Amino acid sequence: MIELKQVYKSYAQGALAVPVLHNINISIESGEFVAIMGPSGSGKSTIMNIIGCLDRPTKGEYILNKVNVLTADEKHLALLRNQYIGFVFQHFHLLPRLSAVENVELPLVYGGLKKKERRERALEALDKVGLADRVGHLPNQLSGGQKQRVAIARAIANNPTFILADEPTGALDSKSGEQIMNIFTKLNEEGTTVIMVTHEEEVAAYTKRRIYIKDGEVIQDRRMVI
Repeated sequence: MIELKQVYKSYAQGALAVPVLHNINISIESGEFVAIMGPSGSGKSTIMNIIGCLDRPTKGEYILNKVNVLTADEKHLALLRNQYIGFVFQHFHLLPRLSAVENVELPLVYGGLKKKERRERALEALDKVGLADRVGHLPNQLSGGQKQRVAIARAIANNPTFILADEPTGALDSKSGEQIMNIFTKLNEEGTTVIMVTHEEEVAAYTKRRIYIKDGEVIQDRRMVI
């Protein structure tokens, strides 16, 4: 499903090219639950951006569902993101003037679904994350954990190929974080592929595979025995 082959990434800093990733080779199959781990500055967020079609490698290949991402133009990249990827961010990224259900509907609008089907899918997704009684609430009427559950509902409403979560519990207390990880675990058990960037071992403990990044390189790739 996802394959990074000999991926390098550098950023221009004046006249210099600053290397960030070095010869990254990662394959992730459908149905996996993966944590990409490493300290701040290790390159894990850059890998996440490449996997999420938000950035391109300087060199190498990225194959997503048999599509060579490097040959795709910006319009095709936007289509890939909408069709295949559900994003969950640390700070939720909810629009403050929209209700929970309206926030969840947003990617469905870009997907071209009619209003009735958008609303049905959004309500179903909110029910799945335990927020059927909060559909009309604005973000400022929700707790941090509830906001993240809205963000997860938004990510799954379009039935993506995989969920890409960036430090999804980083802004939450431990109890709310545990609730979020239990939702990801259930989604994975139902067949959803989950790829999560984190630096927390207790969060990664929920996953079945851990890829460790240091100084822009994969230093360990461990499949856990469950």
